[in-house]
Amino acid sequence: MRTFDEIFAIAASRKGGENALNAMLAPPKSAAELAALPDDRWLAAMTKCIFQAGFNWKVVESMWPGFEAAFDGFDIGRCSMLTDEDFERLVSDTSIVRHGAKIRSVQENAIFLQTLAAEAGSAAKAIADWPSDDFIGLLDVLKKRGSRLGGTTGQYCLRSLGKDSFILSQSVVDRLIAEGVVDRPPTSRKALADVQSAFNVWSGQSGRSLTEISRVLAMSV
Repeated sequence: MRTFDEIFAIAASRKGGENALNAMLAPPKSAAELAALPDDRWLAAMTKCIFQAGFNWKVVESMWPGFEAAFDGFDIGRCSMLTDEDFERLVSDTSIVRHGAKIRSVQENAIFLQTLAAEAGSAAKAIADWPSDDFIGLLDVLKKRGSRLGGTTGQYCLRSLGKDSFILSQSVVDRLIAEGVVDRPPTSRKALADVQSAFNVWSGQSGRSLTEISRVLAMSV
C-alpha cells in the first residue's frame, strides 16, 4: 500500500499540481457545526439522497421545494406519524417523485432519528460525535437502524451535510484495489474494516480528514 504522500502526488500530477489539488479539497464540518444542524435537516438530507439513488439527481433537485412542502419541512414529529391517508395523498402528489417505498422511508427515518435523539439529546449530536476512525460503525448504524440508507446512499447523505466521511465511489474503490486494500468493491464486514484501517493509516500519515483523503483517492484514478 502506497503512503498518502505517494497517492497525493499521483492525484496532483493529474490535477495540475499540489496547489491545484489542495484547492479542490474542502475539510468536513466540525462536530459543533454538525451538532447545531436541526434534526429536520438530517431527515431532509436522508430523503434527498434516498430519492436520488438510482434516479436522475437533477430531477429530484428541481422538485425539492415540492418535497419540502409535501413533508411539512421534514418536521420529525409530523413525519414520524404519517397516516394511511397521508400516504395515499403523497403517492398521488405530482410535486414529488411518487415512489411508495421511498415515501415510506421518510416516516421510518423520522422514527430512527427520534430514537437517536432520545439516546444522545439530538440525532445531530449522535452523528456529529461519532469518531472518524470508526466511520464504518456509523454506516452500519444507518444501514441497520435507518431505512434505505445502506451502500453509498448513507455515505452521500453524511457527506452532503459535512460529516467527515469517505465515499466508496468507483474511483475510490479502484484506488483501494490498486493499493491492495481490497480485491473487489467492499461489502463484507472484513472488507469494510480493511478500508477503514487503510483510511486510518493515511489519516495518521497526513493529518487529513477522511473527506480529504477520499477525494484524493478519487482524483488519483
